[in-house]
Amino acid sequence: MSARVVGFIISMLSLTAMASAQAAIVLQDDRGVTVSLPAPPQRIVTLLPSLTETVCELGACARIVGTDRYSNFPAAVQKVAKTGGLDDANVELIAALKPDVVLLAMSSRVTDRLEALGLKVLALEPRTYADVQRVAGKVAQVLGQGAEGTRLWQRMEAQVQQAARSVPASARGLSVYYEVDSAPYAAGESSFIGETLKRLGAVNIVPSSLGPFPKLNPEYVVRADPQLIMVSAKGAAALPGRPGWDRIRAVKQRRVCAFTPEQGDVLSRPGPRMGEAAQIMAACLRDAVTGEGKR
Repeated sequence: MSARVVGFIISMLSLTAMASAQAAIVLQDDRGVTVSLPAPPQRIVTLLPSLTETVCELGACARIVGTDRYSNFPAAVQKVAKTGGLDDANVELIAALKPDVVLLAMSSRVTDRLEALGLKVLALEPRTYADVQRVAGKVAQVLGQGAEGTRLWQRMEAQVQQAARSVPASARGLSVYYEVDSAPYAAGESSFIGETLKRLGAVNIVPSSLGPFPKLNPEYVVRADPQLIMVSAKGAAALPGRPGWDRIRAVKQRRVCAFTPEQGDVLSRPGPRMGEAAQIMAACLRDAVTGEGKR
């Protein structure tokens, strides 16, 4: 074999190695664990609705082969395998789907078991606006889409800003109680929901010091006397019957926004539809001062 041919082969092998290295993806997840993928994954399992929606918003819905049971948007993901929830994910089913990577929450209980089976796992936890921005970037990196994560975040930001501009001055400064669950659990200032309320000019009655989603003594809400309550439609019906809650201004004046289950999904997921969530909350604030939509 001539030196020229040998040189050509070596060059081709070098180019192949370089291309392979460029295709490889190495990043650190929210556990601080470095995850290495040989190439952008073509089979993905997502175990958190916001992560499912992020993958789809980045144009990779067709790569999803399984999700958690709560992932229901966009419609395409309703047709893939459902593998359970945070606490009861079906590890055997996930493994059988042969994913190139599993995207899940930090709080997932199956991370170690999945890794023990040799599966690549990326734990990401979007809790705040900054988290959502970071997660969008990491998911885009996993998908091999680079700057698309930045563009996705910019679109969300623009939607939130548009929603904020739609809130009239008369609605800014309203004190708001946002109920996540009838226990009652609330969305505090430090939660992504609380951040949206602040961006819209509302005053959250639950300070950051209580945590992002604290369980409250119902009397706390009575004493805080919010001017507006945001709650699920199911929860709204029960508000007047709670001891002392009939004295709350929002209840007396019927300034209660009762969200449908579909709206609840949008509002509760820190992901691509946060701009839509801001628009829903902005409409609630507008209705509070115009008298429309009162219950």
